[in-house]
Amino acid sequence: MTLRLIAVHAHPDDESSKGAATYAHYLDAGVEVLIVSCTGGERGDVLNELVARDPKSRRDLAGLRREEMARAQEIIGFEHRWLGYQDSGLPDEGVAVPVGSFADIPVEVSAEALVRVVRDFKPHVMITYNEQGGYPHPDHIRCHEISKRAWDLSGDADAYPEAGAPWAMQKLYYEEIFNADRVNTVFQWLADHEPTSPLIAQFEEMREWMTRRPNRSTAKIDVGRFFERRDDALRAHASQVPPDSSFFFWPNELQREAWPFEDYRLAASRVATSEFEADLFQGIEEGA
Repeated sequence: MTLRLIAVHAHPDDESSKGAATYAHYLDAGVEVLIVSCTGGERGDVLNELVARDPKSRRDLAGLRREEMARAQEIIGFEHRWLGYQDSGLPDEGVAVPVGSFADIPVEVSAEALVRVVRDFKPHVMITYNEQGGYPHPDHIRCHEISKRAWDLSGDADAYPEAGAPWAMQKLYYEEIFNADRVNTVFQWLADHEPTSPLIAQFEEMREWMTRRPNRSTAKIDVGRFFERRDDALRAHASQVPPDSSFFFWPNELQREAWPFEDYRLAASRVATSEFEADLFQGIEEGA
């Protein structure tokens, strides 16, 4: 029986900036991978000046972001589902999210939609954001909350009885890809091997704020050979990714030499495994 992985994200483009190389790696290994986008990204800003000139970016941003998602899906090869909620935007502190948006709807209501997807797809492993949403965007936080509730309840026959037959996932991971250890290690490799590189100054600046993101990961997945495909998928989300995006300032060859990994924290498990892992499916037997 084929192993299956589900990754739950807040907006289209999140799946490409936070784990796309991992999805490509597991698809290459024969794992079925499903990406869930909780919202359509309707209230996102257009960050690419060239895309902003396109009238469609103002007339139909939701439609544009669906087209971008379809291109990213084709590049990586995963299955994809929209959960169907409206983007909450990023309101100023103290300002409420829009009525009816994803972060406005109670967790127990939105979680049912995700439980339906889980029970239909029957994944063994779930990836989502940590307790802070990776960063404190209301949709990212809500994404964590409904994912955790789906982890807790998808296998409970008494929970959401109309959402399909119970299915208990085996492992839950939080994405920890952007962490201080990664940046410090790449910086040190660069300082040791190319001390005159102009990238040194950029890494120094990044290290200052990345110290606030300590490495809490317990799983390091070696996905270096899929970095180009990851980048292509991210570029497919052109409205969100300007050509000079900081995502692309460190060369992939440098990353492969110093840190060819994407990192995750095991948040919960229903199978025995080790403290540190190199495979998200460790401990899960084929046919589970």
